[in-house]
Amino acid sequence: MRRAFIATAFILAAAINLLGATLAGVTLPDSTDVGGKKLVLNGMGLRTKMMFKVYVGGLYLEQKSSNADAILKADAPKRVVLHFLRDVDRDTMAEAFTESFTANSSNAASLKGDFDKMLAGFEPIKTDDEWAFTYVPGTGTTLTVKGKDKGTIPGLPFAQSMFACWLGPKPPNADLKTKMLGQ
Repeated sequence: MRRAFIATAFILAAAINLLGATLAGVTLPDSTDVGGKKLVLNGMGLRTKMMFKVYVGGLYLEQKSSNADAILKADAPKRVVLHFLRDVDRDTMAEAFTESFTANSSNAASLKGDFDKMLAGFEPIKTDDEWAFTYVPGTGTTLTVKGKDKGTIPGLPFAQSMFACWLGPKPPNADLKTKMLGQ
């Protein structure tokens, strides 16, 4: 009887581990494949604005890390997944990203044309929509909205500035950054 209980507990623990992590009712998988590489869920955080829950953000990396500077500098695959918890109009989201991009990128002015191309892929958001920002070395940063690729911006400098929106010195909220860094 005891062996059966232990075996059942082990199987349940393994099954829960396969599901991934859950935050604010959103479950993200423990891993994903990007550019032929397996990325692991580094951490999940909650984006709030004026006490409203906006989205759960998950950061995927090849190896877990809590060092934001090293993550940003690395020419390695990475992904941020945003699972939205409320409807947000396109212009509001574009404004929020523009503020964050400008506040966290030392070369925002030189990347404005590329950033505008990324913004062109933004759409109105409905609750439970998912967006992903994925960087693949040699390819660039791809915005995926509801499972459809909206465009890819080449170059590591753009990826560094884009991912700095969450991991830079002025993230949308500090707890979001801390949790995405697995802290």
